[in-house]
Amino acid sequence: MKLSHRITHLTGGGSDGWDVFYRARRMIAEGQAVTELTIGEHDIRTHPSILAEMDRSARAGHTGYAMVPGTDLLRDTVAARVQTRTGVPTTRHNVLITPGGQAALFAAHMAVCDPGDVGLYLDPFYATYPGTIRGAGAVARAVQTRAEDAFQPDAARIAEQAEGAASLLINTPNNPTGVVYSRESLTEIADLCRERNLWLISDEVYDTQVWDGAHLSPRALPGMADRTLVVGSMSKSHAMTGSRCGWIVGPEEAIEHLINLATHTTYGVPGYIQDAASYALTAGDELEEEVAAPFRRRRALAMQVLARQNTVGLIPAQGAMYLMLDIRATGQSGEDFANALLDTHAIAVMPGESFGQAAAGHVRVAMTIDDDRFAAALQTLCDFAARLASQTAAE
Repeated sequence: MKLSHRITHLTGGGSDGWDVFYRARRMIAEGQAVTELTIGEHDIRTHPSILAEMDRSARAGHTGYAMVPGTDLLRDTVAARVQTRTGVPTTRHNVLITPGGQAALFAAHMAVCDPGDVGLYLDPFYATYPGTIRGAGAVARAVQTRAEDAFQPDAARIAEQAEGAASLLINTPNNPTGVVYSRESLTEIADLCRERNLWLISDEVYDTQVWDGAHLSPRALPGMADRTLVVGSMSKSHAMTGSRCGWIVGPEEAIEHLINLATHTTYGVPGYIQDAASYALTAGDELEEEVAAPFRRRRALAMQVLARQNTVGLIPAQGAMYLMLDIRATGQSGEDFANALLDTHAIAVMPGESFGQAAAGHVRVAMTIDDDRFAAALQTLCDFAARLASQTAAE
């Protein structure tokens, strides 16, 4: 039987970008010791106090169907948090609770893209972005950023690709690059969205992980509240990746229709998960800092390791739990380097090419193992790169 073109072409007919990760997992399953620096999964678990609230809620009976838009409590909590952090008036009617940030990304594109519309996104990109846009029936079109510009978006380049576009998807702090988009970049993007009548979908799931500079939500820029859908999540800020609790914040009319979509797709998020999320979001900055602290430390460790050598370059690591490393001096592609590093030292990193062609010749390193092992693995990576670079120079 024939399957739909939509489902069979989610990955564009090619790799989904996770080949090195899958190979590392097979090696682990076969009993090999592999140092995994691949995916954005915390090496700490969800805080016991959050789990206690989850348990209390479940035992109190909040295990049945929850309201599809989200509980009033969690929607109010998210709205208050967003309003406090951005200064933009926000109520529960601007909020839809979703089963994680990924579901929010898909729903947002379903809301603003008709079949055949172009959905723009920036390269490098999180691996699911193009498939998410295709899954919504739109044409996924990448706009390259440049390593020479520290992967900051260029509004002029976006404008060149904007013919037929209904939306633009951005992500700051950025996965995979670790870059925080500047106010100048975001202001230019906002101007472009207004000029070209584009919806802006802003993925802000790393907004609590900023190491240098400040996070700016583009919804707070002039004229953008009515044309921006913000995606948020409990996954990164509170180490609740498996709980699958996220949200979309946007104009009331869009949220009303997105609630209809949720009724026909996800049918909401478990109530005891939402109660735990409400607790976590009001537990104070100390809890969020506890989750973010390991990545802040490891970024500092990485900068010390990288400062001692001159083969591997570092894209400014301003936020998120990743480093984007420039290994072009080795003469290898990111994919070849990642496979060779895995074969030689059993260290798994993600090729830059997994996130688009703009990051070719780079690798992404997740700062998700304990400090000592992380520093040792990064030192091994740098030493390995130096040997490869020497061989390339000799040839």
